[in-house]
Amino acid sequence: MNATTAVIGGLVVLVLIGGLIFFSTGNINPFSPTATSTPSGSTNTNQTNTPGAPIALTSGTAFPSDTAAVVSGTVTPNGAFTNYWYEFGTTASLGNKTSNQSVGSGYIPIPAPAYITGLAKDTTYYFRLVAENQFGTIAGSQQTFHTTVGTPAPVGSAPTTKTLAATGISRTTVNINGEVTPNKSSTQYWFEYGETPNLGFATALQSVGDGTALVPASLSLSNLAPATTHYFRLNAQNQFGTVNGAILNFKTLGPPLSVAPVVTTQIASPVATTTATLRGTVHPYGTQTTYWFEYSTDSLLGAVLMKTTPQRSAGAGTNTVSVEANISALKSKTTYYYRTVAQNAAGTVRGEDESFTTK
Repeated sequence: MNATTAVIGGLVVLVLIGGLIFFSTGNINPFSPTATSTPSGSTNTNQTNTPGAPIALTSGTAFPSDTAAVVSGTVTPNGAFTNYWYEFGTTASLGNKTSNQSVGSGYIPIPAPAYITGLAKDTTYYFRLVAENQFGTIAGSQQTFHTTVGTPAPVGSAPTTKTLAATGISRTTVNINGEVTPNKSSTQYWFEYGETPNLGFATALQSVGDGTALVPASLSLSNLAPATTHYFRLNAQNQFGTVNGAILNFKTLGPPLSVAPVVTTQIASPVATTTATLRGTVHPYGTQTTYWFEYSTDSLLGAVLMKTTPQRSAGAGTNTVSVEANISALKSKTTYYYRTVAQNAAGTVRGEDESFTTK
């Protein structure tokens, strides 16, 4: 096996290691969406992460040639858009750096390769991975590699990537699309997505080979929140670097998921000899909601003696509304028990029991 074969073999191992790291991790989504792609996909499960500074881990494995080297590591963005770069030099003081590359804003470790050029032959170099987001800048451990004599640089360049419009949009599902050109180097792609432009969720890496032709990239998401704007972008990387497509968005079809109303029963006022005004509050949570009051001289509000006021609309708003109903034909000097009731597509909710005594 000659030196060129060794370098190429090492690069393949590097990409495979990156893929294994990526596939072994999970991610979050409050609606637990499922991501399905060809040939394989991933399912995101609930987690409750708090955004913070990134994690940067420098790999001790590098693949140098005469005047260049492929270095690698992993970066965990920890919930904020994160860039990475490598610092390098012929002494432990370093002094040089590569250009910034983005790995998004998820909570999973993402491979972070870089291709360093313009190096001297037969020379020891020190290097480390650095990652930065709005919460801080973190440097990984310092490692070394030694450039060769007689080993040519690998062939290829960083991939080209384009995010394309989403298709097949329904209430809870969508197909997100893009295209990747590997540019003669073994390349993998993944999508980031979320309900804000900060994204936050990532799919598993998919391989598109090492050709020169444009390759379609597509993935299906399911169990999304309906009537909601979702953002996404396509990313691709090979040994020469990481490239990010533009962030696009789509809106799932409505109506939104129904949420049962929240109800309270309040003090009746005014109360007279034979009449009273019952009061309460209702939060419709964006779904058309009706309300009424149940009342009785029975403290258990049993069905035999219970009476109800006519049903009225509490609307379909997203704020708490005050509700009331006037009742009459009451007995004087009698204690009555009552409660607020509200109903929408998600269910019927009864407030706490209250009481008043007529004059």
